Amino acid sequence: MSSPPMIDGAFARWLAARAGQALLDLRAELGFADTGALKSAGDKVSHDLIRTELAKWRPGDAVLSEEDEGSRLAWAAEVNAEAVSRLAADRVWIIDPLDGTREYAEEGRSDWAVHVALWARSAPSPHGLVAGAVGLPAQHRVLGTDYPPAYPPMTVEAATAGARVIRLAASRSRPPVFLTDLAEDVGAKLVPMGSAGAKIAAVITGEVDAYIHAGGQYEWDSAAPVAVATATGLHASRIDGSALRYNEADPRLPDLLVCRRDLASRLLAALQRHSG
Repeated sequence: MSSPPMIDGAFARWLAARAGQALLDLRAELGFADTGALKSAGDKVSHDLIRTELAKWRPGDAVLSEEDEGSRLAWAAEVNAEAVSRLAADRVWIIDPLDGTREYAEEGRSDWAVHVALWARSAPSPHGLVAGAVGLPAQHRVLGTDYPPAYPPMTVEAATAGARVIRLAASRSRPPVFLTDLAEDVGAKLVPMGSAGAKIAAVITGEVDAYIHAGGQYEWDSAAPVAVATATGLHASRIDGSALRYNEADPRLPDLLVCRRDLASRLLAALQRHSG
C-alpha cells in the first residue's frame, strides 16, 4: 500500500475513506441478522484501523476517540498532563469511528458516518479545528476540509416558496423536546435523519438548511462535521450563540447549531425563546 497524503486535510479524508470501506466490507460479510454483533464489530474494526494508522503516520499526535477506554470521563484540572496526554498536546485527532451505529446496523440505511478531525493549539479559530473529514460510506462520498464543498444553495422549496420554508434536520430517535415548537415558530419543516454526521453533512450539501441538537453529545460527535461546515462557510455554534470548543477537559459538548449564515440570527433568537 502506498503512503497516505502528508497534508493533514487530505490525510483525514484518506483515513475516513479507509475506515468507511472497512465498515462496508464488514456489513457485507456479517449481514444484519445479529444487529448487536454488527454494531460492536463495526465500532471495533473502524476504531482499530484508525488508531493503527494514526500511530503509524502521526505518532507524535494525541487522540481522543469515542471507543477509547475512559473517553467520556471529565478530567479535573489538577490531573497532570501525563495522565491525560491530549490536554497538553499541541495536536489532537478527535475521532468517531462509527457515528450512527444504530443506522449502520439497519439494512438499507445510509445515514451513518466516520468522523476524523484534527484540533491544533495554534489554530486561529475558537474551535481549534484545522482539518477534518466526514466519511459517508454508504453514500460513497467523503466531505473534507482539503476540498471544502461549495457553499450550499437554497433548497428548491426555499427558493420558490413565497415565504421561506426552513428544512431542519432532526434526530429520528431523540430530538430536543422544544424542537417542534421552535419549528412552528420559524416556519420550519422537520426532516428526521440518523447520525449527527449525516445531519450536518446534509446542511453542508444543501439538502437541509439547519441542524439543531440539545440534550447530550460529545466532542467526537461534531468535531469533524463542524470542521467541514465552517470550512464551507456555514455558521456553527452552541445554541446560545457561544463558540464551540474542542479538546476540553470535559469532552461533553451537549448542544450545537449548524446552519446557513443567513439563518443564524433568526434561529438563535428562536432558540433563546424555546430552549430555556
